[in-house]
Amino acid sequence: MKQINTQKFQTKLRNKFLKLGVKMSGPETIFFSKDTKIGKNVLIEPYVVFGPKVKIGNNVIIKSFSHLEECKIENKVEIGPYARIRPETVLKEGSKIGNFVEVKKSIVGKKSKVNHLSYIGDSIIGKAVNIGAGTITCNYDGIKKSKTIIKDKVFIGSNSSLVAPVTINSESIVGAGSVITKSVSKKSLALTRSLQTEIKNYKRKKK
Repeated sequence: MKQINTQKFQTKLRNKFLKLGVKMSGPETIFFSKDTKIGKNVLIEPYVVFGPKVKIGNNVIIKSFSHLEECKIENKVEIGPYARIRPETVLKEGSKIGNFVEVKKSIVGKKSKVNHLSYIGDSIIGKAVNIGAGTITCNYDGIKKSKTIIKDKVFIGSNSSLVAPVTINSESIVGAGSVITKSVSKKSLALTRSLQTEIKNYKRKKK
């Protein structure tokens, strides 16, 4: 009986949003909460789940297999596929969260992009920031959570680890593969990887 009531409730919510102009692909695979709020001209692809306290702005695209809860999504944001937006997250206008990205208790600034395979936690990201694939904000040291602050127009190279508490000041670049443990000055390049070594005509030792 409970399952039947849940199905009826979800059908009612889906019909409500369809009447309001929300575009859904495979609406029977999309699940809403009773307090979900959605703006105008929003597209939702199949297998998206809305947990409690989700507010979606206008002209938003949410791609397949994404999960959102207790978050605010401003206008012209693109999410997913396979994205997880966790509580206390705000995605500012024009930002993009791509595939296999998790964002928790963070603000992602206007027109900033976290496109692939990244974890952003307890962070404040400014405007027009690019976060490379595989970037992690290391927010927990085993005892407490700390903040990462990334200011406007910063470029974070792929596979970087930002060990909080740390601030990356505006217009700076973090080179790919770096582990950043100290704050980076404005308009600077930060690198922590070792130089590449090549031994020509190298022969492996035989057993």
